[in-house]
This record gives sequence, structure tokens and C-alpha cells, in this order.
Amino acid sequence: MIYRFISWNVNGIRACVKKGFLDIFSYEPDGMFIQEVKADEKTYPKEARHVTGYRLFLYPAVKKGYSGVAAYIRENMPLLNHATGIGIEEYDSEGRVQTFEFEKFYLLNVYFPNAQHGLPRLDFKLAFNAALLEYAENLRKKKPIIITGDFNVAHKEIDLKNPKNNIFNPGFTKEEREWFDILLSHGYVDTFRMFTKEGGHYTWWSYRFNARARNIGWRIDYFVVSEELKENVKKSIILKDVMGSDHAPILMEIEI
Repeated sequence: MIYRFISWNVNGIRACVKKGFLDIFSYEPDGMFIQEVKADEKTYPKEARHVTGYRLFLYPAVKKGYSGVAAYIRENMPLLNHATGIGIEEYDSEGRVQTFEFEKFYLLNVYFPNAQHGLPRLDFKLAFNAALLEYAENLRKKKPIIITGDFNVAHKEIDLKNPKNNIFNPGFTKEEREWFDILLSHGYVDTFRMFTKEGGHYTWWSYRFNARARNIGWRIDYFVVSEELKENVKKSIILKDVMGSDHAPILMEIEI
């Protein structure tokens, strides 16, 4: 069976709904995974609570209007289990990780921390990254892994428009990029780069300076699979023309 998955940092589900969020379901995903929801059970928009044919799973942060992830799983897709967090309160209170167990694989929907301007949260992010990898590796002992979401890092120079000007900025520090190297060294694959080798393809653009129209962006959203699934990936693309957030959605098709 070929599964179609979409991941999207919506940068606030309430704002995104007003900009056409529900149109994304025209792609008929089997799983729709969103990050930076910035809403909880009380504030999640009514229009997006009940999408025909899907089950909604919401994992908000404790802090109001901050972080949070959510997922829509097609009702006829056999889901064995669903879990939130990774068992470490300082990360789990920020609503960053959902785990979905299917018959032949696990899928992790993750909103990685932002190191922030001036890098005050760099150490926090690196510690989260390490804990997340350990968590994924423990699951991988049972089944292969898919990790998707906003990783908040551009891995290589070709993954952002102006690398030389950003080497000390959050999302392109040496430490963050080295962690991505570590992730791949554990036998994980950046699926977009399986199909697209050249630069100029981004998933996030600043709202300032007309950056999206000028394609001055960063590729910081990923579908990563453990190498056992590499040959199963059929497509991994950026839906660059879908608006509604400062991020573009990404789409992967995988046959399992």
C-alpha cells in the first residue's frame, strides 16, 4: 500500500484556517501532521476539529498560544497506538512530539525547538535533539521509523539562500548542523535529497522583505526515514505554492 503523508508548520492553526488550511485535504493525505499549532482543546478552531474522514489528535503545550503539534489520521487507516511526549517533562510540557504506531512502522510528528535569536535556547535544543534520537532509536528496535516536522535547521549550505550570512544564526549553527549529521549517521535518510540534489528549494521564508516571492528561504522541514524504509519512498516534495503559513507543506509517498 502507498501512503501519502503531509507535514506542515502552520504557525498558528487559527490564523492558518482563516487562510485556507482546510484546502490541504484536497491532496487526500492518509496522515496530515502539523506543528506550531498554538492552540489547545478550548481554542482549536471549530472548522478544523471535524474533517470528514479523519481523526484529530491534538497535543498542545502547557503555555497558552505556544508550540504544540496535531495530526489528522484517515479513519480507515489502521492505527495501533498513539502516544504523546518522550517522557521528559521539560520537553513534553511544550507539546513537541506525537508517536503513531502502525503495523509496519512508527511515525513521529515533531516540532523541534528554535535556538532563537542570540541562541539562548541552543543548549536546550541540542539536549532535546539528543533525547529525541534516543527515543526514536529505542522504537526502531521494534519497527522502522519515519520522523517528520519542522526540524528548525537547514542542514547544508544548499538548504538556505544566504548561508554565509547565517553561520551564527539559529537554525544554521555548526552545532545544529552537526546534530543532523549525527542523525543521518545513525542510519536515517533525508528523503527530499533522494530525489532533488540542487539548491533553491525551501520550506520557510521570512514574512519580511517579500522573501517568499523572491525565494529567499530555508529548507527546515523534513521527512526523514530510517534506512530500512529508504527503498520504499516513492516521492518527497515541497508544496511550495500552498499558502497559509510562512512555511510550505511537504509531502511524502511511501509504499509499505
